Amino acid sequence: MYVTDQESLEAFVERARSSEVLAIDTEFLREKTYRAKLCLLQLGTDDEVAIVDPFAVDDLGVVVSLLEDPSIMKLFHAGTQDLEILYHDLGVLPHPLFDTQVAAALLGCTQQVGYGALVHSVLGVTLKKTDSFTDWSQRPLTESQLEYAADDVAYLPGLYREMRRRLEEKGRLGWLAPDFADLEDPSHYEQDPYDRFRRLRRVNQLTGRHLAMAREVAAWREEQAIRRNVPRKWVLSDEQVVEVCKREVRTIDDLFMIRGVRNRVSTRDARSLVERMRKAAALPKAQWPVLDRAVKSERNVDAEVDLMNALVRLRARENGIAMQTLASHSDLCQVARGHTEDVAVLRGWRREIVGEDLLDLLAGRLSLRLDGAELVVERR
Repeated sequence: MYVTDQESLEAFVERARSSEVLAIDTEFLREKTYRAKLCLLQLGTDDEVAIVDPFAVDDLGVVVSLLEDPSIMKLFHAGTQDLEILYHDLGVLPHPLFDTQVAAALLGCTQQVGYGALVHSVLGVTLKKTDSFTDWSQRPLTESQLEYAADDVAYLPGLYREMRRRLEEKGRLGWLAPDFADLEDPSHYEQDPYDRFRRLRRVNQLTGRHLAMAREVAAWREEQAIRRNVPRKWVLSDEQVVEVCKREVRTIDDLFMIRGVRNRVSTRDARSLVERMRKAAALPKAQWPVLDRAVKSERNVDAEVDLMNALVRLRARENGIAMQTLASHSDLCQVARGHTEDVAVLRGWRREIVGEDLLDLLAGRLSLRLDGAELVVERR
């Protein structure tokens, strides 16, 4: 059902209140805006699919009651971007929720298995992918586009029930609770403008006072991008931000000497930016930010990580779990260096499956050897 008026949307919401599940997906564009522009909202129950046109209905907010209803399980596949859109557009994060991509990693699928591949693997259905790169902001939508959009939620209820059954059989359904709670955490969808400088390309070229200036310039860029609703790179590129700070720009003329900046920044905005840079440059050393770099004096742990990888790969295969879901390379490096606090592989079910073994391996209480082509783990 293609929903293009408020009355039809409200009627669907009323019918969906009695459903046990609500499948959710979005189509969006973000090439020309700071945040993703919602172009289509797909909602599905066991009985019907509603493809909601946000450009045509008066108030999408009527779906909030469904998203907050604790008796309805909200279903997503790789839902992080969908959740971000719902949070910023509707001010809500659905609860409870189930993400089939996250769950699939505990059933032997690759960590980021695609929706089409998962539907085919679990339900035996092959989906068309003809409209995966369409411009969803254009109207009217074709029948092919509407079919594609509907497929994105039509199979989620079936996927959910079959995957839930398999997880319960393996005693793993409860393992997903921390991951799903993470998806519902608003802090994942909010950004501190003054922390953005850490993600600048080539930020490692900056130190000390230059980092203090980069923190201010990147925050200014973020604020401008939000106000104008344009991608941050349209305000200033990462390379321009870094160059501005390396040159310790103190005047508007200095700023406009950097290639391309004059075409992007008005004189009024340049005045504001330069003033903020002057204040940042004047900060005492104690207030300069520090990047989260690995301590140079820390020893190389390549050999330990190679051994740990072998053990993780074995335990992942034995338990039918995607290896990267069980333990990331970063986790293994931290454990090898003795950093055992707040490391995912040393918490909950991950610790039970492989975390304790990794600690024993590093302490010499476990050894690995080959028996032909098979890896053998022995307790010493």
